[in-house]
Amino acid sequence: MTSLRFKEAEERVRELRERINRFNWEYYVLDSPSVSDGEFDMLLKELERLEDEYPELQSPSSPTRRVGGEPNKDFVQREHSYPMLSLSNTYSREEIVDFVNRAEEALDLKGKTEWVCELKYDGVAISLLYEDRKFARALTRGNGIVGDDVSDNIRTIRSIPLELYGNDIPLRFEIRGEVIFPHKAFEQFNKIRMDNGEEPFANPRNAASGSIKLLDPREVAERKLECFLYYLMGEDIKGETHYQRLQQARQWGFNVPKYMAVADGVEQIMDFINYWDEQRHHLPFDIDGIVIKLNDVNLWERLGSTAKNPRWATAFKFKAEQAHSKLLKIEYQVGRTGRVTPVAVFEPAWLAGTWVKRASIHNEDQMQKLGIRYGDEVIVEKGGEIIPKIVGVIHSDGKHTVQAEQNAVSFIENCPVCGAKLVKREDEAGHYCPNYNHCPPQILGRFQHFISRKAMDIDSLGGERMQAMIDKGLVKDFSDLYTLRKEDLIGLSSSNSQNKATIQEKGAQNIINAIEKSKQAPFERVLFALGIRYVGEVTAKKLARHYKDIDNLIAASFDELKQTDDVGTITAESLREYFENSENIELINRLKVCGLKFKTEQTGTSSRLEGLGFVVSGTFDSFSREELKKIIEEHSGKIISSVSSKVDYLVCGHKMGPEKKKKAEKLGVKMITEDEFKQMLNEKE
Repeated sequence: MTSLRFKEAEERVRELRERINRFNWEYYVLDSPSVSDGEFDMLLKELERLEDEYPELQSPSSPTRRVGGEPNKDFVQREHSYPMLSLSNTYSREEIVDFVNRAEEALDLKGKTEWVCELKYDGVAISLLYEDRKFARALTRGNGIVGDDVSDNIRTIRSIPLELYGNDIPLRFEIRGEVIFPHKAFEQFNKIRMDNGEEPFANPRNAASGSIKLLDPREVAERKLECFLYYLMGEDIKGETHYQRLQQARQWGFNVPKYMAVADGVEQIMDFINYWDEQRHHLPFDIDGIVIKLNDVNLWERLGSTAKNPRWATAFKFKAEQAHSKLLKIEYQVGRTGRVTPVAVFEPAWLAGTWVKRASIHNEDQMQKLGIRYGDEVIVEKGGEIIPKIVGVIHSDGKHTVQAEQNAVSFIENCPVCGAKLVKREDEAGHYCPNYNHCPPQILGRFQHFISRKAMDIDSLGGERMQAMIDKGLVKDFSDLYTLRKEDLIGLSSSNSQNKATIQEKGAQNIINAIEKSKQAPFERVLFALGIRYVGEVTAKKLARHYKDIDNLIAASFDELKQTDDVGTITAESLREYFENSENIELINRLKVCGLKFKTEQTGTSSRLEGLGFVVSGTFDSFSREELKKIIEEHSGKIISSVSSKVDYLVCGHKMGPEKKKKAEKLGVKMITEDEFKQMLNEKE
């Protein structure tokens, strides 16, 4: 009977993986989903349940592996199978004509060549290796010969297939492309950063680059990156043209761009360049040019490459678009941490497909560098940027400069909202309003952070409703949320809102229910919700796990905090400053009375492995790797993601990676088998 159930589960797992992979392909490659998000999520949850129930059916290529695994301490460098060259580039249309002419002369094919025109994606180059139809490895460009292995992070990108389907798939090949941060996901990500008092990323390219080098794949999974693939490499790839090969790759499941064309000569190449120079601003992602490649792959070898660039492909780069406008005034915005940011307001200017009239200047240092003055003509740029920036100033004397000393606008000395005297730390570029408890935008910002999804997740509240409660005097600090009654909320509307809709009885009850439900949030999320400066989601989680409850954390000294994983000097100082404020301690005590969790729930069944650090590697006979990790944690042991001097034991399973074994031997870390681990556990009873 058990065998029959297993076979049924095995068949269902195979079926679910095929369906989920196909739906991913329809969604990300064809842009034509055949199931709803809800149906997709149900299938994924069913697959997760079956893989948990039958660990032997787990696979690295399963769609469930996209959520991200344990953090990596560093990235292993590996050699590219083929050098990862960069493309030559030019801003000149005339040089594109010269490039095509040189190639045709070298091939003795004057006027007889075909070229594939593609968009030049403004992201991070990546090379993916596939073996036996399965995703095997991902490397960054690095120096072109050696790149960083970012496989765990790349695995989280849903538009990258983990398993391929179709005909004529080589046993081993590489496909190269670009990881990008789509505009919508980038804007959402930057909003979260600003809500947390962090500097926003300047552009999607920088954010994408930083994302794939994060140490925790789970963070990468949350950023909703995408990947376009445009270059196949391998010994047994069929197809005589580059275009044919890419269409074949799309059928296998790859997200091959649809924005490409085959051009018969220079005139059609120029048509493609000119079209996208105008239309690029309507794309949901950034491009910075056009790539042209010889279509006949047999001609690539004849032209060859230089030490850095292939001679059969080049790139035309668009010039960064700029606009000139008259500066009207400088406004100042106050964030939840009190940081004051200057914003230039200028006459509306048409730039990169939209009207812009505001641009952040970030801080006083940038204001001084620009030498900005009221009435000046500012030069605004949006080249590869979502957020416009001022790159220069033309002063009234007509001279163009980015550094002028006379008559520059001075940074304000007092908070633009509450009037408090601003402060500036020596080691920071920003100015801050110290009126933490009474500055209106800080109060609203803190409440918005507290109720956000990754904090207390009170999803029935929003900014306008929160502002209405503050205006009405219903809430002064977080604890007041937990004393609200339905009667307090019925009929409430924000005085600042253009939408004067009031809260009805059902809406009021939903808010009360969501507030009550938030009491189940674990300690790590409550700690994050407090909004302590520099304590982000990951740091809050590590602090909660290390100190177990809020009282231990409050009692920790500056030096003790610095010893905590992911806590540096600045964060330790911020924590001590927060806990040394009696008003914050009183708030925490009120929240305790309200029923919020300020203690890590004890899931451990014993302290048998307390003080011991373990790395788990390979596969095991009695349980899955995740089950083994859970057992270690239940007995108060610590799971460490990579071998280091802090590790006490490396638990070795089948097919364990040779790198970990080699490093353990070098550092003298004790290696034990599955049976030896079981014996250790029994001996400690």
